[in-house]
Amino acid sequence: MDTKQTRVVAIVNEKGGVGKTVTVINLGAALSRKGQKVLVVDMDPQFNATKGLGVEIDEKMLTTYDLITDDKSISPEDSILHTKWTGLDLIPSHVDLAGAEIELIDEEGRENRLAEALESITAGYDFIILDTPPSLSLLTVNVFVCANEVIVPCQTHPYAFGALEQLFDTINTVKEEINPDINITGIVATFFDKRTRISPRIMEQLKNDDRYKDLLFDTVIRVNTTIAESADVGKPVVFFRQSSYGACDYSNLAEELLAQD
Repeated sequence: MDTKQTRVVAIVNEKGGVGKTVTVINLGAALSRKGQKVLVVDMDPQFNATKGLGVEIDEKMLTTYDLITDDKSISPEDSILHTKWTGLDLIPSHVDLAGAEIELIDEEGRENRLAEALESITAGYDFIILDTPPSLSLLTVNVFVCANEVIVPCQTHPYAFGALEQLFDTINTVKEEINPDINITGIVATFFDKRTRISPRIMEQLKNDDRYKDLLFDTVIRVNTTIAESADVGKPVVFFRQSSYGACDYSNLAEELLAQD
């Protein structure tokens, strides 16, 4: 009997503007195009992954805020939205999620709320892709407890490269103290522009650094305005313009991730 484990992948970087949410949306969509059943879970109060999948927040919707603040009286299945694309589902976020940390401050087991909420639905998917806020908060810790894999988008910029060490220290601490099953699957270079001097230089640093070189995906996400255009209309780039660099890059990343299974 096939007991294949669901891959629960957190897309994490404590630095903003590195292509984290773009990777959540487009990697999830690319995996669904390859026949995988994918659930995107938006744990960022800015809810950009929700908007990027073409969903407008309705106050009647159940969101990740409800899942982690409710005392188990709601069904996680009721929070799942089927997007316009086959095999790609979403649990949306809401701006109220920003206040969840304060609301849960005195609650026991508050770091386990997301994992407990998703437990009953995890087996129904091949991949669960988790978006996170660009900070280390209770929301991020909930994601770390839930995930068994981490993908780190790294903008090919000196500041983003310099921030990797602290992020890796954080993930190692989580592994030692909270979730021994979590592992870093890889680093994906983003916003690569070969026309500049800095992007190729940062790529060389990633490839030659003993801490990161074995974790670096072969796929590089190139600078591509089509990705921003697709986000603006709430449509993943692999469905928006399949011939674009952005669609090709995220399709290649999905293939590389699948090959690691």
